[in-house]
Amino acid sequence: MFKTVLVFFAILLFLFGFGKLRENKFQTGEEVTGLKKAFQKEFYIGAAINDKIITGKDKKALEVLKREFNTISPENVMKWEEIHPSPDTFYFDMADKYVALGKENNMFVIGHTLLWHSQIGPWMNTVNDSATMANYIRDHITTVASRYSGKIDGWDVVNEALNEDGSLRESVFLKVMGDRYLEFAFKVAEKADPSAELYYNDYNMWKPKKREGAIRLIENLQKSGAKINGVGMQAHWGLTEPSLEEVENSIVAYAKLGLKVSITELDVTVLPNPWGLEGAEIGQNYEESEAMNPYPNALPDSVEVQLAKRYKDIFKLFLKHSDKIDRVTFWGVNDQSSWLNNWPITNRTNYPLLFDRKFEAKKAYQAVMELKIDSTNQQ
Repeated sequence: MFKTVLVFFAILLFLFGFGKLRENKFQTGEEVTGLKKAFQKEFYIGAAINDKIITGKDKKALEVLKREFNTISPENVMKWEEIHPSPDTFYFDMADKYVALGKENNMFVIGHTLLWHSQIGPWMNTVNDSATMANYIRDHITTVASRYSGKIDGWDVVNEALNEDGSLRESVFLKVMGDRYLEFAFKVAEKADPSAELYYNDYNMWKPKKREGAIRLIENLQKSGAKINGVGMQAHWGLTEPSLEEVENSIVAYAKLGLKVSITELDVTVLPNPWGLEGAEIGQNYEESEAMNPYPNALPDSVEVQLAKRYKDIFKLFLKHSDKIDRVTFWGVNDQSSWLNNWPITNRTNYPLLFDRKFEAKKAYQAVMELKIDSTNQQ
């Protein structure tokens, strides 16, 4: 009897020790090779990066970036207002540093974005002549894309051109040039950088009506002879929405067009959002309130568990369709740097990514990594 009890406790200690070891290796990063290695046979794993990471000022974030990710997107430094603030002025310093960082670390480098109605050069909103608009677009895309020809691996050529019902957004480009601006932008981009992949990128691409509109947009580009290699499905999602069924339907639908599907701007908000919120349109802003910021000091364990399950389910779906998905990119490296702390309400504390404010791996990270560890052990 005594020996039986000893054996029983020995087994318990072993199991407990194994469990702690399994948990700790995710926290320290010493015994795990990181997301990029875990998913190297399926798709790139990336992060959007800000100025502090690009310049090396945020050393901890840079360390995590190099260990975990093999593709990068620029959060803001390549947007029109940043890189081309006036008709005859271009600032390439930060963009040059961004591209150099990616190449030095053998990363798949994304250019984001060549044409977007938001964060654009302010003078563009005063243009009302089609020929003038076309010349400005040509000058911007040609100057920027040709500078990084052979260095940028893929460009988000046009960003967020659709309304929620699938119709074309009434942007300044559409108002002045009509829908031909889309074909024009892609053809100019291809000429400026023939080696780069070219993408259309948008949010809520899982919604049926918007999906139909995106398919029309893409098919029109293909019929025109414009080069388009892929579609970016922005993934600013929540704990319960969108449904995985609708996400899956969209992945399959876009892949049928002969395109690579990229999951871009991935983050999962754990906070309540105001009624009437439409996707990720940055022009939406709401007043601060305590009710909308329920976890200012820490995320309750129950919600962290819910977030981990959500990420696990999402990545299960990605793995199921890994033959169609080329890239999965998080919009940020850790919770502290997430744009969701200040959108659509400022001064909130959100927890949408896999690394917390101290750059430690969260339960969500563990859940995602365990998908690969479990599948490896079953082989």
